[in-house]
Amino acid sequence: MMERRRMDAALLVLFLVHLATALEVPLDLPQPPTITHQSPKDYIIDPRENIIIQCEAKGKPHPSFSWTRNGTHFDIDQDPNVTMKPHSGTLVVDISRTKAEQYECVYQCTARNKHGTAVSNNIVVRQSRSPLWSKEKIKPIVVQEGVSLVLPCRPPAGLPPPIIFWMDNNFQRLPQSRRVSQSLNGDLYFSNVLREDSRNDYICYARFPYTQTIQQKQPITVKVLNLDAINDTMAAFYNDTDLFSDPADERKPTFLIPSGPSSSKMVLRGQVLEMECIAEGLPTPEISWTKNSGDLPVNRTSYLHYQKTLRIVNVSESDAGDYRCTARNELGSVYHTIHIMVKAAPFWISGAPRNLVLAPGEDGVLTCRASGTPKPSVTWAMNGIPIENSPKDLSRKVEDDTIIFSVVQTGSSAVYQCNVSNDYGYLLSNAFVNVLSETPRVLTQANKVYQVIKNHRALLDCASFGSPIPKITWFKDSRSSTLDGDPYIHHDNGTLEIHVAQAHHSGKYTCVAGNTLGIYENHVYLEVKDPTRILKQPNYKQVQRGRSVVFECKVTYDPSLQPTVTWLKDDGELPDDERLIVDFDSLTITDVTENDAGVYTCIMNTTLDHDSARAELTVVERPDPPTDLELTDKKKRSVQLTWTPGDEHNSPIQKFLIQYEDSLHHRGHWHNLTEVPGTKTTAHLKLSPYVHYIFRVLAVNSVGFSRPSFPSRMFKTEPAAPDENPTGVHGFGTEHDNLVISWKPLTGLQSNGPGLHYKVMWRQKLMESDWTKVTVANNSKFVVSGTPTFVPYELKVQAVNDHGAGPEPAIAHGYSGEDLPVAAPENVQAVLLNSTLSEVHWDPVPSKSIRGHLKGYKVYYWRERSLHKHNPHHVEKQILTFSGNHTHGILPGLHPFSLYSFNVRVYNGKGDGPPSPTQQFETPEGVPGPPTSLVVTNTNMDTLTLEWNPPHDHNGHITGYTLKYQPVNNSNELGPVEELALPANATSFTLLNLKYSTRYKFYLNAKTVRGAGLAISQEAVTIMDEAVTSRQVDIATQGWFIGLMCAIALLILILLIICFIQRNKGGKYPVKEKEDAHTDPEFQPMKDDDCTFGEYSDNEDHKPLKGSRTPSNGTVKRDDSDDSLVDYGEGGDGQFNEDGSFIGQYSGKSVSRETAEGHESSEAPSPINAMNSLNSFV
Repeated sequence: MMERRRMDAALLVLFLVHLATALEVPLDLPQPPTITHQSPKDYIIDPRENIIIQCEAKGKPHPSFSWTRNGTHFDIDQDPNVTMKPHSGTLVVDISRTKAEQYECVYQCTARNKHGTAVSNNIVVRQSRSPLWSKEKIKPIVVQEGVSLVLPCRPPAGLPPPIIFWMDNNFQRLPQSRRVSQSLNGDLYFSNVLREDSRNDYICYARFPYTQTIQQKQPITVKVLNLDAINDTMAAFYNDTDLFSDPADERKPTFLIPSGPSSSKMVLRGQVLEMECIAEGLPTPEISWTKNSGDLPVNRTSYLHYQKTLRIVNVSESDAGDYRCTARNELGSVYHTIHIMVKAAPFWISGAPRNLVLAPGEDGVLTCRASGTPKPSVTWAMNGIPIENSPKDLSRKVEDDTIIFSVVQTGSSAVYQCNVSNDYGYLLSNAFVNVLSETPRVLTQANKVYQVIKNHRALLDCASFGSPIPKITWFKDSRSSTLDGDPYIHHDNGTLEIHVAQAHHSGKYTCVAGNTLGIYENHVYLEVKDPTRILKQPNYKQVQRGRSVVFECKVTYDPSLQPTVTWLKDDGELPDDERLIVDFDSLTITDVTENDAGVYTCIMNTTLDHDSARAELTVVERPDPPTDLELTDKKKRSVQLTWTPGDEHNSPIQKFLIQYEDSLHHRGHWHNLTEVPGTKTTAHLKLSPYVHYIFRVLAVNSVGFSRPSFPSRMFKTEPAAPDENPTGVHGFGTEHDNLVISWKPLTGLQSNGPGLHYKVMWRQKLMESDWTKVTVANNSKFVVSGTPTFVPYELKVQAVNDHGAGPEPAIAHGYSGEDLPVAAPENVQAVLLNSTLSEVHWDPVPSKSIRGHLKGYKVYYWRERSLHKHNPHHVEKQILTFSGNHTHGILPGLHPFSLYSFNVRVYNGKGDGPPSPTQQFETPEGVPGPPTSLVVTNTNMDTLTLEWNPPHDHNGHITGYTLKYQPVNNSNELGPVEELALPANATSFTLLNLKYSTRYKFYLNAKTVRGAGLAISQEAVTIMDEAVTSRQVDIATQGWFIGLMCAIALLILILLIICFIQRNKGGKYPVKEKEDAHTDPEFQPMKDDDCTFGEYSDNEDHKPLKGSRTPSNGTVKRDDSDDSLVDYGEGGDGQFNEDGSFIGQYSGKSVSRETAEGHESSEAPSPINAMNSLNSFV
């Protein structure tokens, strides 16, 4: 039970000691010495320089220093070459009068004051050595090609070991590869030798790092011969060479090093493990590595010397085990197992023992916990004396690696040394126990301002000291409560952490340190800043040489933290070049060159944070022209062209364009021959005979074409007979008795030889007659005269040159010349479809009578006169063309109630044939046109008279008129419609019982037996009642009314004067312009001021009323019967398809018709439409 209590107490004291680890004793307080700096345990010195053995310490009072050398006291005063620096324990050995090797010893420094003694490590001082290479005569080495070879280096032993490398006489490193490599001991291994390995300057160099000297071995000569050469030269080398005559056949791998199937190696924990396997064989073996008991550590493993060396850094106990290296080639494999043992010099488990500050009566513990392989031993000392030989102290108890202090008293301060050692090293640590009574103090600077970036961690320091250990409490602003819990974290050293700082965490913070002897408080301030962020990062740029490029780098930052922008190129400074213009948010590079290519980094720095972004610049340019054009594999009609590509300037070559010049036919003109992909550098070119070829090549990338390469040598192909005949052979006649034969001539490249001419052949088709032949040179047509009219011919044109004729030509067909048709269509008749449409029929004209290619038929027709007695005669002829072999066609747009005449003609390429006998037909009645005028007369209070003229186009016998009228109010709303039927001979009508002072809308249209025609409209207003007029006169005579009118008149006069003045000053009264701008009838105002209306006009007939829909151009849609015949023409003439339906385009009058009909939402303002729109009127 007592043992358990002691263990609990020890753990509690250990916790308290952990809290005290962050305590830094101020130097103005008493304290034992602490070693602050010392030389390394293994101290290698440069023998050419003074020896400096460092030992620095602090304490209160300041410590004094002494040294031991090789375990005994070193009296510095007795050695004139040794001095100690003032206020320091560092030794300086002046070697100008002595040798450095005399001071190769083991040194230890001691620092002491009245509170204790601290000691340093044992410092082993050794001088660096770089001994010379022993002189030796190295015989030349002669080996057979294919055998293995080892060139030994064997450098002299140095301290530290030298760095080995192989070079030649020109100080160039010898190339190494999977076949040739250097081993860890510096030897040069050849898995198999080649003839190219022969040389006389294989030189091994050793560089000694401390003295910075390089020494070299005598050059080694190696001569590699095949077996025959060895036999020839054996006598010459027999007496003074080492001769290797092993056979050089292909063989499976064997290991040169290490030897045997297995080996072992020991390595210390934390060091670097290097294992190597070098094998010989032919072909050259490949090396691979595995670990038998697990995987290789990925992050700590690397391969050197072309996989022959396996390197593991920071070795741990888990790296122990068996490793297998395997050498493999095509003939087999071999492996070697390396057993690795890991030992460990002592190392700290939880860190070295820490200084302990205790108040009188407190408990504490010093822990010296370390590990190693084998397990190390732990010894303690106090003030440099083994603890078992130190004065007894009842408050101190040593338990293996721990010293427990209980109820310490003033005066028991001391320095304790912990020494942990095994076969592979030792650890020595000093830790003092300082017994003090001290009120709290805060060591952190008062009123310190901490600035932190939003969403980052904030650490507010409150480093304090006191004995007993002070307790730290934090407050913010008003100190209403302590800062505990989320988001605040209290560290043992007094630091307050805010894990994710926000803007509201800014403010004043107070830390209070208190113990049993007092309290101390300190104020600090926290400012949370917005982060610096790059909003628009630079993007990858690809730019052509000579142009400009801009990298943008737009940033947002806290206003109180002015950022600075830094641009880097390839992680280095920007070149000092005026072409590089740095602005706050951009980098501009003008006149870009290839040297500007690279990675550009934008860094935005503030005192608290930074942000960076990077982008690559690729400078592209047209590729350089190809070079080294060479012609190979020359044949009669082909050749192989090869070339070397030029620099592609960072833009891959997409293709090569091969061009040629025919110096025989087109000197100075280059023609495209073929293209090949950019990955190829050769092309098989198919050629034509009788051409003097000169080739050149152009490269193409994303920027464009390169300059042409230099021309190749000329390559001449032999002449031959033509390979092809002319194309485009046609036969036609220009007169009725000739035949013109034409063709597309061959080019010079197609001629294949000199003396190119053409053999022209023709005969009548279906006659089985012989071919008529003629030779034509320097021409591409031939005229055959005296031919029958429009007879089919068979035609052939063959190319011929001095070396023969081309292939048998294909037969083409043609016709001799045409003549006018000699016959007219028969059985011509017309069938009326309605009053405006007629269909004409005829029999086709026989082919023989057409005497040419049938183009179609034409119908000539004209309106003789109207059947109404008052209409004049019309003799304007119209033509409708029907292409192709038609036998009927439709005549549209006829006038009703009219007499028409017509005839039909056939036409060919030469012209029209004779007309058929002229025939006539009469169109039936149709609906009439609108009356030509409508005038309102004799307007009274309740009556008015309408007068009109009959329609211009009767289109039949007028059977009567229909009159409709309706009132219109001031808002243009229409009232109910009244309708009257009037006789055919009427030209006026008086309306009775109308309302006085009312505007009316009138519609009048004529009728035939086919129905009513279009209406004409007019408006009028009845006059006012006399009684009302008299009452108005009575009002006008009243005095008050006269005064009101005078005031209004005066106001108008003043306004007119102001307007006149403004106008004279340059202002413009825009009323007229606005009136001119509104030319649409919908915007024309009515003349309501005087209740009158103007004369009748076509524009006023169709003024829009509210509730009616009218085409926007103010026109009225006409009936189909009003279309003129010319509206359906083919270039002025109408055209119909095969079934006679009309397919022509409107022209002339049809423009207005299309305009009116094109507005689908519009209707003609006829009385019927107006009446339909008024069904819902009041």
